[in-house]
Amino acid sequence: MELFLDTVDVASVKRLARIFTLAGVTTNPSIVASGRKPVDVVLPELQDALGGKGRLFAQVMAQHSEQMVEDAIKLRSIIKDIVVKVPVTAEGLAAIKLLRAEGIPTLGTAVYGASQGLLSALAGAEYVAPYVNRIDAQGGDGIQAVKDLQQLLKLHAPRSKVLAASFKTPRQALDCLLAGCESITLPLDVAEQILTAPAVAAAVEKFEKEWVAAFGVKGL
Repeated sequence: MELFLDTVDVASVKRLARIFTLAGVTTNPSIVASGRKPVDVVLPELQDALGGKGRLFAQVMAQHSEQMVEDAIKLRSIIKDIVVKVPVTAEGLAAIKLLRAEGIPTLGTAVYGASQGLLSALAGAEYVAPYVNRIDAQGGDGIQAVKDLQQLLKLHAPRSKVLAASFKTPRQALDCLLAGCESITLPLDVAEQILTAPAVAAAVEKFEKEWVAAFGVKGL
């Protein structure tokens, strides 16, 4: 199982990399724009925050396949082993095929349905990213879409794997893992929710109070 963070917050990546067993960091154009740093600056910073370990993901901006390939080559000149995110449009599928021929790993992104995700896998995407919460927000069932996509990849594109994205709650992420996801990417707020469960803090505080009451010191 691979756990990624979906962010360009370098300080948070460095802090959480000490705690989580991270497989890397994913980004998208909106996330990069929110950080106000261009990709040639922030991607190396994220790589350093990970201690030089893990995979980085960045997305093309072009709309046509040939220009998407050019974007991918630019991204690979910044981080040589970066995974290139390509929206699963008609042009995106053509780009994924071209990039596969060049030996450049890709992730099919902006996936809102299992059949759409399968097409990106068949085109050669190493990862397929269904947007779980966004599917829910449109009246669909994000977790069911993940389950359907998992089954389709198992049957028809076993070299590809789901990297589930777009979460609002830890429960959504857990349900994806229970559905068999090999990879998920968490926004910082969801990652923090997992770490800061109020009941856990209360239990630890109770242990300390009772220990001090019995022995007069906090330590062993």
